[in-house]
Amino acid sequence: MATKDLRINDLIRVREVRLIDEDNNQMGVVATPEARALAEARGLDLVEIAPNANPPVCRLLDYGKYKFDLEKKNRENKKKQKQQELKEIRMQPKIDTHDLEFKAKHVAEFLDKGAKVKVTIRFRGRELAHTDRGKTVLANVLELLDREVVLDRAPAMEGRFMSMIISPKAKK
Repeated sequence: MATKDLRINDLIRVREVRLIDEDNNQMGVVATPEARALAEARGLDLVEIAPNANPPVCRLLDYGKYKFDLEKKNRENKKKQKQQELKEIRMQPKIDTHDLEFKAKHVAEFLDKGAKVKVTIRFRGRELAHTDRGKTVLANVLELLDREVVLDRAPAMEGRFMSMIISPKAKK
């Protein structure tokens, strides 16, 4: 839950709340002014954690520490996320076999590093009438890759370009 959604202390404007103390013990349904006084006496904040409940659930806690812990947890989760890199290899439909093998080797290197690869065929002029050649080139690239890959997006036209996206097979 985002900290911006939480109401604390004087912002809680309901008549009574279900109160949970700092040790997670249920204290039952308490009048809001009484709960606020109890929080103030213990040097804590009254924080509304379930506003949609009837009556709303409030907890006694140190709001500053709670916010800090929440942000720390979010930072840790961000660190654990792996940013997927997308590399692009461009070629033409009339590419020679040696050049195709060379480009396929680059695709294999990118896949070894764990990146997704977008293989793009650029059509110029009259080449646009022969999109089947582009599909053949993309099929040849997949054939030249001597490993298992995941085809994230099948070959498709985007204006004057035909492209497909492949990613490395997940390691077990």
